[in-house]
Amino acid sequence: MIVTLIVVCEVGFWVLLAGGLAFRYLLRMPRTGLALLLCEPLLEVVLLVVTALDLKAGAEPNWTHGLAALYIGYTVGHGHRTVKWLDGHAAHRLGGAARPAGPPKYGMARARHEGRVWLGTVVAAAVATGLLQIAIWYVGDPGRVSSLESWRYVAWRAAGIHGVIALTYLVFPKKAPESVAGSLTKR
Repeated sequence: MIVTLIVVCEVGFWVLLAGGLAFRYLLRMPRTGLALLLCEPLLEVVLLVVTALDLKAGAEPNWTHGLAALYIGYTVGHGHRTVKWLDGHAAHRLGGAARPAGPPKYGMARARHEGRVWLGTVVAAAVATGLLQIAIWYVGDPGRVSSLESWRYVAWRAAGIHGVIALTYLVFPKKAPESVAGSLTKR
């Protein structure tokens, strides 16, 4: 049941996002579009409540409850950035706005960008860890929560791997090709 709800929340996220952007830019109803976009966090609240009710009803804590916590954490850590990125592209393609600037491609600017994205992953891991810890306390039986405990390590392992990748942009910054570097110095 929890996995199905996670899938429904993910599909709902994209449906609300597409609907919100369509109302904002195609139908020229920005307030309605904003209202739809602001409904997206309600999906995570529903997932959180249903997961808690499932545990309260005596369900055995398993990987589905851990996955729900990671999904909610990811949405908190990266959801806003994803919506903002898609909104910028929709404004450009559907609303006539200027093309949004992409992330920097070279040097320390790219390293800073990757560091900010990694901080979103750290926030995601922290939220997931907090939710998992609350679930562990909620269940209250140390013999039944080993699956939930293992998901905390999954969250931080993902954040650690992402951190190493982000760090490579700082340690080994990508240099601009000569054609790009020359045009940057002429400005």
